Amino acid sequence: MKLFSLAGKVAIVTGSTRGIGRAIVEQLALAGAKVVVSSRKTEACETTRSELVAAGHEAIAVPCNVGYKDQCETLVRTTLQTWGRVDVLVLNAAINPYFGPMQDMGDEVFDKMIGTNVKAQLWLCKLVCPQMAERGEGSIIIISSIAGLRGNSKQGMYGLCKAADIQLARNLALEWGDKGIRANAISPGLVRTDFAKVLYEDPERLKRRLSAIALGRLGEPNDIAGLAVCLASDAGRYITGQNLVADGGETIRENL
Repeated sequence: MKLFSLAGKVAIVTGSTRGIGRAIVEQLALAGAKVVVSSRKTEACETTRSELVAAGHEAIAVPCNVGYKDQCETLVRTTLQTWGRVDVLVLNAAINPYFGPMQDMGDEVFDKMIGTNVKAQLWLCKLVCPQMAERGEGSIIIISSIAGLRGNSKQGMYGLCKAADIQLARNLALEWGDKGIRANAISPGLVRTDFAKVLYEDPERLKRRLSAIALGRLGEPNDIAGLAVCLASDAGRYITGQNLVADGGETIRENL
């Protein structure tokens, strides 16, 4: 048995045209999976798909704004029509449009963030899990964040959503475990992506952050993608309901 092989598997990765999602879809493809590239922008999806196909992988592009249920339905339906199955669902797409105290946050922001970062995850799981259960196997991977593990005065709403995602993985693991479906979360620390640029582009802020990271460096997208391959494959076949933290040791740092 090749523990890290995904040969014959089909994987959907949301938010997979840049950053962590792009690294995950590439590494799943390298492990042998047929992959579905998905994000809001059609052009970005097609560019990523073309590059994967040029590298010898099987890939399709299905644009999807996960904040809209009908687009989530189209994403899953198109995948099933193309390849007849979904074995791996990686929920990476997320938004973080508000930076500041929750006291000053409007209801519209709250609703939008909950809808995109939490409700959409459940929509996609509800669409995918029944056909996984019919085959008796499947893997759900939710990309959370260490923001969901501790308080934050400026990103409290994002942390709230990410904490909910971790709990969603636990709940799904119990609801579907007897059908062979595993559900886990990955909580990255600060990873060098455009999404997180605001957290490291200021030299002083970056210096403070690095001083708190045991490995002394920022994460790279492939640092998270490797964990996703593990959880998607037989290498992670006895892991479910867990939140795997990949933060370079930031959350274990002693108080200084």
